[in-house]
Amino acid sequence: MAVKIPIQKAKGSRLDRRSGGTAVSVSKPSSKLVNSQVLAASSSIGSTLSLSDVQDLIYIANVTIGGVQYPVQLDTGSSDLWVFPTAAPLPNATDSSISQNLTYGIGWAYGQIAYAQAEFAGISVSQQAYLNVSVAQNPALSYGASGVLGLGFDSLSTIDAVINKTGASTGRTLLYNLFQDNPSEPNFIAFSLQSSTDGDNIQGTFAVGETDPQYANVTNTNKIPTWPVSSPSRWTVLLDSFIVGTQTNDVSSTVSGVPSNKAVVLLDSGTSYTYAPVDVCTAIYGGVAGAQYDSSMGQWVVPCDAEIDMALQIDNQIYPLNPLDITPTTPGDNSTCVGSFLPQTESVGAGQFDWLIGDNVLRSVYALYDFGDFDSSGNTGNPYVQMLALVDPNQASAEFHAARGGTPLTNITYNVSNSGSGVTTVSLSTDVADTIAKLSQYLPAMLGVMALNALVLTVLTISYAFELYLHKQTSDMPESGPHTYEPVSMALTEDTLFAPPSPAFKGEARYLERPKSIA
Repeated sequence: MAVKIPIQKAKGSRLDRRSGGTAVSVSKPSSKLVNSQVLAASSSIGSTLSLSDVQDLIYIANVTIGGVQYPVQLDTGSSDLWVFPTAAPLPNATDSSISQNLTYGIGWAYGQIAYAQAEFAGISVSQQAYLNVSVAQNPALSYGASGVLGLGFDSLSTIDAVINKTGASTGRTLLYNLFQDNPSEPNFIAFSLQSSTDGDNIQGTFAVGETDPQYANVTNTNKIPTWPVSSPSRWTVLLDSFIVGTQTNDVSSTVSGVPSNKAVVLLDSGTSYTYAPVDVCTAIYGGVAGAQYDSSMGQWVVPCDAEIDMALQIDNQIYPLNPLDITPTTPGDNSTCVGSFLPQTESVGAGQFDWLIGDNVLRSVYALYDFGDFDSSGNTGNPYVQMLALVDPNQASAEFHAARGGTPLTNITYNVSNSGSGVTTVSLSTDVADTIAKLSQYLPAMLGVMALNALVLTVLTISYAFELYLHKQTSDMPESGPHTYEPVSMALTEDTLFAPPSPAFKGEARYLERPKSIA
């Protein structure tokens, strides 16, 4: 049965572990962990990051294991389920003899692989493998979570790989088991990550096998293939280009076999920042007056009143971003704003992907992740992603200046570019593409009317006196006023270009670095 659960954003000033319901709990790190040094998000870079650099918001939902409910961080960038129980042993669970360490880009978790009945989003799995953690150093724990729920593919699961080596196949991910036990239902998840600059109880939604009614149009958007198209290990897709202001910027890839003028990007709900190549971040922030790169922070510092209008193009679809998410304020200091796109001097994904896209981008879309449906033989089709743009650029500009001061911009539009050709169209969505297709049917007639109007104006100008004389001499013709030229409009209205399915979100930055699993 397809079900959905709410996920909620809430702020707090202390560690506040909650259970029950499906509310997201958010708090600042425990003071005793603030100065702990952990690995940076890109495992290929030998740098460290203290928890004081990790910001104060993640997304958490509840999972029930062995009859006990645990809040866990939702993470599309990893695949394993682990919990750090408040009391040991975990009731109604069976430990195996296998001990395992899960190493993440930031932090780690160590314990025994165990089995227990699990329930998530109202769907039960009779025997679910997970890591029963006995010791861990992971930022999620200091933000009110008891663990991490990976929403990625089985091929990225460390637990599944370890169990497979024993000859068993009982280490499958929680989502795989949910879909396997309900083969007639669609194999997808869909969710929105909502935000607000001033609200503490902003609801997001997470659904298994269905979409939120207000975002139902997501199923009409392009089905974005993963990269690779079949058997991917992560939710990676191809990026066409990115737009800053009126400038469309080409992208490239270090990943083998990727088409030219494309970049491989990982969609990762467990990361608040986006990690991108240096030239990308320079293109975003380098042209802003007063912006400077701070090498000690590893990110750009930007004047808070500088609006940066930006969009990504994926599979010939435009996704505008909220400028509040591009230059968020730092925790506890609303006068200092930083770039949420972090430059990386080495490959972000160690040759597997070029960008790691986090919540500063994903908050601007409603995303559907389809794992591929089962066929009659029990095999699944190729996975894909569908995303619905949620940000109206003009409304987002108004929200930005309401929070930061100044005058909002209007008539912000983004053009879809044909990658590498420099040719653009005015399409921003499927609806606009349909509109343009309809207009093209009448284009010859409309151009003919415009040409006829021009010809009439020329004739009227040359023979005005003669026409006036004939008009006065012809008694059977009614009097008429002077002719007013009204050219046929070829312009699409702003409403036609962008009709958001819901109000754009106000963005308070979320910055907790995503633990990145080792495949």
